[in-house]
Amino acid sequence: MSNESKECREKGTATEDELKKGQDSVEADAEDRPSKEKEPEQTQGTEENKEEEPAEKEKKEPEEDESTRYMRLMADFQNYKKRVEKEKSDIYSYANEKLVTELLNVLDNFERALEHEGEDKSFHEGMQMIFKQLFDVLEKSGLKEIPALGEEFDPNFHNAVMNEDTEEYESGTVSGVMQKGYTLNGKVIRPSMVKVAS
Repeated sequence: MSNESKECREKGTATEDELKKGQDSVEADAEDRPSKEKEPEQTQGTEENKEEEPAEKEKKEPEEDESTRYMRLMADFQNYKKRVEKEKSDIYSYANEKLVTELLNVLDNFERALEHEGEDKSFHEGMQMIFKQLFDVLEKSGLKEIPALGEEFDPNFHNAVMNEDTEEYESGTVSGVMQKGYTLNGKVIRPSMVKVAS
């Protein structure tokens, strides 16, 4: 038994020594732990800050997206209002286009009738006054005659019906008008039918 007790004592001493070493290491760990624990907190704090920053950015981005969307919608609405106003003004400007276009034939016939003077001069003068009055009313509506004779040929305003060899006008110039052309508020409603010098 003495051997056994000796072994137990040695084991106990060894165990006591191990316990002392363990306690020392635990105490040393305890002293080191607060600094180690603080470090992860600091790291966690920066990690949390890093996590918060994207979250804040995500919050800001939707706000920016909403404000950008709002600005775009407002711009679209302003463009829509401008477009509607332009369409309205175009409707008012060109509402009478069909009527004026039909009246152009009446104007042509009036002019042809006025070219032939009859025996009754007072009747002829009365017809001229009526023609002038009608033309003035149409001019107030935006009708303008397209200048043609002696002008350089412009396919936007003139419709060439034939070429004419003449020394009176330069090549490419309108040498004769077969039918007058007109614009209504700047829009060509009937091009001039012309002869072009070649």
